[in-house]
This record gives sequence, C-alpha cells and structure tokens, in this order.
Amino acid sequence: MSARATSAQPASSTPRALRVALLAALAMSLGACQAPGDLAKQAPETPPAEAEAAAPGDVVAIEPVQAADAAAVASVAAPAAAPAPTRAEAKAGAALERVQVTGSRIADPRLRRAAPQALKAAPAALGFIAPPAPPPPVYAQPANTEKYAAREDNPVLRASEQPLSTFSIDVDTGSYANVRRMLNAGTRPPADAVRAEEFINYFDYRHPAPASLAMPFKVSTELAPAPWNAQRQLLMIGIKGFEVPKRTLPPANLVFLIDTSGSMESPDKLPLLKNAFSMLARQLRPQDRVSIVVYAGSAGLVLPPTPGDRQDEILAALDRLQAGGSTNGGDGIRLAYAMARQAYVKNGVNRVILATDGDFNVGTVDNNALETLVADQRKSGIALTTLGFGQGNYNDALAEKLADVGDGNHAYIDTAQEARKVLVEQMGSTLLTIARDVKIQIEFNPAQVAEYRLIGYENRLLKREDFANDKVDAGDIGAGHQVTALYEITPVGSQATRLPALRYAASAPAAAGGEDEIALLKLRYKRPGEDRSQLIETPVRKTGLRAVASDSMRFAASVAAFADALRGGKQIDGWGWEQIAATARSVRLDDRWGLRAEFLGLVERARVQIGAPPAAPATEIAVSR
Repeated sequence: MSARATSAQPASSTPRALRVALLAALAMSLGACQAPGDLAKQAPETPPAEAEAAAPGDVVAIEPVQAADAAAVASVAAPAAAPAPTRAEAKAGAALERVQVTGSRIADPRLRRAAPQALKAAPAALGFIAPPAPPPPVYAQPANTEKYAAREDNPVLRASEQPLSTFSIDVDTGSYANVRRMLNAGTRPPADAVRAEEFINYFDYRHPAPASLAMPFKVSTELAPAPWNAQRQLLMIGIKGFEVPKRTLPPANLVFLIDTSGSMESPDKLPLLKNAFSMLARQLRPQDRVSIVVYAGSAGLVLPPTPGDRQDEILAALDRLQAGGSTNGGDGIRLAYAMARQAYVKNGVNRVILATDGDFNVGTVDNNALETLVADQRKSGIALTTLGFGQGNYNDALAEKLADVGDGNHAYIDTAQEARKVLVEQMGSTLLTIARDVKIQIEFNPAQVAEYRLIGYENRLLKREDFANDKVDAGDIGAGHQVTALYEITPVGSQATRLPALRYAASAPAAAGGEDEIALLKLRYKRPGEDRSQLIETPVRKTGLRAVASDSMRFAASVAAFADALRGGKQIDGWGWEQIAATARSVRLDDRWGLRAEFLGLVERARVQIGAPPAAPATEIAVSR
C-alpha cells in the first residue's frame, strides 16, 4: 500500500497507530530500568499489529490500553532488531513530540540506544536531604496549675512598741531549687514561690559547729553594716548542728512513698525520682530497712520492709515503677505509715519520704485531714519528709505544709545534682533529728534599736507566749544542719528610719543588762524523746559590731537581696542585679559544688528576663532646665 493510500484510512483507526507508537516509546523508557525481556515476560506473546500513521492535523486521544496494544508494546520491548521507520511513522513520531503527557515521562531518544541496566540503590551524595529525625516524645501536661501559699513580707517594726520577735526555725530549701528551675527555663517565678529563708538556708555559711553531741548545736551571731545601706545594720544568727558520721547513724526505717500517677510521666518527674531514690538506696546499710509504696488511683505495696544490703531487690523495684492513672495521695500516705509502724525501730530513724508533684487531685482527700494524719503520726515517732518534682501542676503549698506538720524538711529536686546534695551529701541531716521544736526569740533593746525587720520566715512566726509553751510545735534540726536568720536593724539616731516618728512616744530606757546590749537572743529546743524544752540565752553586744561584714554575711546578704528583687524589690533600697552580683562575686569562700557560681548565673538570668526591680531608685533625678 502506498503512503497516499495509508493516509486515506478512516479517522477512527488513526489514533490507534499513534497510541501504539506512544506505548512503544514508553516501553523503551522503562527498558532502561528493567532487564531485557522483562516486559516481554509480562505481555502475552502475540504478533505485533501493523502501526498506522495519523494525519498531521489529527487530534490525539490516549485511550485505555487494549490487549492488542499490550502485544505491540511487548514486541517493541523484545530484543529483536526493529525495522527502519517508514515515512508515515516518522510523521507520527513528529506529532508525538508535540503531545503533552501529564504524570508520565517520555524517554530521550538516546536512552533507546543505551544498554538496559538493572535497578539498584544509588549511593548517598552531597545535596540530598536526609529524612528528618523522629520528633521527641510529647508528655501531656495540663495548663499551669502550680499552687503557692500567698504571703506578705515581714513589716518593719518599732522596737519601742514590739521589742519581741519570735519564730520557728526552718531548714527547708525547696523554694530556691524550684525558682532555679523556673529561671533556667526562661520563666519569671511568681512572687509567692520565693521564700527568702529557703534561699538563704540553701547555702553553707561556715557557722561554727559544736564539739560533741552533748550540745547538739551551737549558736553564733554577727553584727555588721548592711551592704545596701551603711545607716542600717545586719544581724546574722547562725545555728549549726552536730555532724554525725554516716557510719554511726542509728538504724533507719524508711518508707519511699512515690506518686506514680499519670502526671508523673515526664522526664523531670518519675525518671528523675527513680534516679534520686536509687542514690539514697545505695547508701543504706544492712541494719536499715526500706519499703516502697506507690499511689495512683489506688495505693499499692511495691516492696515490703527490706534490709538495706539487698540493694538489687530495692533497685529492681524502683526500676519497675511506671506512671499512669490519677492521684489519690491520702490512701498512699496511710499505707506508708502502716509499713513504717510494721518495721518501727525503737531509738532509730523512722521516716516516710514522700516524692510527688503534689497533684492530689482525686478522691475525697481533705488537706486538713491529711495534716491531722501527719501530725498524729509525728507524735507516734514517725516523721515525714517531702520531695517535690516537676512543673505545671506542682503543689508547693501542700508539700511544704505537710513537711512542716510532719517534723520533716521539704526539698525540691530539679536535677540529679540536687538529688545527690539532698539525699547523699546531706543524708544525715535529712534523716536524723538531733533537736526538736527549735524556737528563737529576740528581745531588742529600744535604747539601741529604733526599728528592725526579720527577713523571711513569714509562715514560721509565733506568738510571744508560744516561745515558752512546749505544746506548740516548731521546726527540727538534723545532724549537720545549719540555720541562718537575718535581721535588718536601724540603730537609734540613724537617719535611715522608715516609720514616722510618734508625737507622744516616750524615750525608751536602757536595758537592765547595760547600754552595750543591742538584743538578747533566746533559743528553746527539745532533745529527741523528751517533752521539756531547754533554754539558751546569748546577748548581742554593740561592741561586737564589725566594720566590714564577713564573706559569709556578704553572701547571705546577696542571697536575701536576690529573693527580695524576685519578689518585686520592695524592701531593700537601691540594690539592683548588678549590686547583688558584685557583692556575691567579692566573696572568697570555697565553692566545692559550684553553687555560688551557679547563683551568679541565676542573677544574670533574672537581670535579662525580668529587668530592673521595680522599686530600685534611679541613680540620677531628671531636673527640668
């Protein structure tokens, strides 16, 4: 048949020829990625149909592949030599080049001459983007519901009106560690989270220690000009408990009461908690006993009282703990106290250590009922220590209150280093009580002191009559514990008084003990197992005034000013972050654990995140010219 006759074929047969040509080209493209004969194996072995050309003006439509078309493709893909294209086929190929195929790819003619290659993985090359790393696990956290007890700073008092200041000692340090966590996370701490006495008591000030346990602690005082105002003075009271070597500690009966509710699943909660208790477990001796109680919806006994030298069992029990469920802390505390009574050690250490984020959110647990339960168990000889973990729903108010009622201490664990500090380095002071119901009363001499203010201890204040009342509970001191309290004093005749003068006030007579006395420090305490308190009295003399504060007092003043600045800077005049840091930096004390260096870092973080304390006065006054 001639070319003219071929072009005269009916229009309905023209698309089929072009379709076959298109499929043939596609098959050749696929041949570059498949071994020879693969397409032939997939297609039925039927003779190829004769291709028909399309007229140049024909519109090409791609229809579904018919069986005959598949046979044509198979014949093209076969290794047999293809005949030379006719003139009509050449025209069809030219038309094919103008066809836009969406979702496919027409092979370059040069690929038809390339030898078929087997499909294989390409090596990694510069410029190719690797798949992204899987996202970190997401731990569900409720909206921030952290709870802090509201408090107001202690006021400035006139010594002629209120010469007595009475408070219970406090050895808690949880506030400082909790605020540190917030600052490191870039969060401004709420004012009520800052307790100045816990900031101050977090650090060691090298208070002199007693020579023996016959006197369980030693009291010392220091009087010097206040770093922020030379017209005022700072009185620092230091109490240092006798350091009992770990090997001579009495047998311990400990109950680990662990919150395993769903809110404890994040890494800064249960995983850190397990690490912390593992550190303590490795310090236990054969004569010690430990039990593990968990609570999450319902309470459960994970480990009955077990000797301290069976550490594999203790550590394995801790390792099995998992978070899940809601929190019913009341049932857990009751079971923990039951285990403590079961393994009670006479003349030993009997203590429940509660570790939680404080989220007691399920059940009919009433906080007052919990406090009553803890107080009753304290009277029976079982103390309670609380350890706080995590963020978001941390109930600081309840954790601190339960520790106060339970004659224990409250600490916040934000890092493994803090866990080691509290449970390993300070193990003796955390576990062994050497003095109970320790109260301090300062009687200021109005002839020497115009005004005074106690820094911190707002929730530890006592009535003046409570000091001599042995039925009133107060804080305890553990072995090696230290307590520091600061008073800011304005001497009589100073120009730095804050309270307005009274019109009808009579001048106060000199104290009976002599004009040299600024104040009389009185302290009461009970020895463990005793119900009657003992009294210590120490006068504070004006002749003891130092010209320059010691390194310990300067650092304590810096910490107190830092706490005040975080609470809004209402009490300490004219001291901003720079003055706080400069004074702390001037201290030359041993910093074995890097805590003072860390303090300087927190001051800098606060400066950047918060800015100047609101109450800090400007160094210059703008004057209209």
